[in-house]
Amino acid sequence: MEKSDLLKIIGKRVQENRIIKGLSQVDLVGKMEGNIDTTNISRIESGRTNPTIYTLYRISQALEVELTDLVKF
Repeated sequence: MEKSDLLKIIGKRVQENRIIKGLSQVDLVGKMEGNIDTTNISRIESGRTNPTIYTLYRISQALEVELTDLVKF
């Protein structure tokens, strides 16, 4: 699997879980611990950036899902 494909899959999972929870990107940023910009969430969801494992962990906590739900294949 190519890196770009992997990033798109993870981004799609973040976006799907965010939408299921009824959150906008701004809402998600507001629920996350630490500093992150809304544009970073947009880049993650579109697969244009490679988030750190810690960022994915913070996203999973804000979405109230397991980290593995975002990264399992």
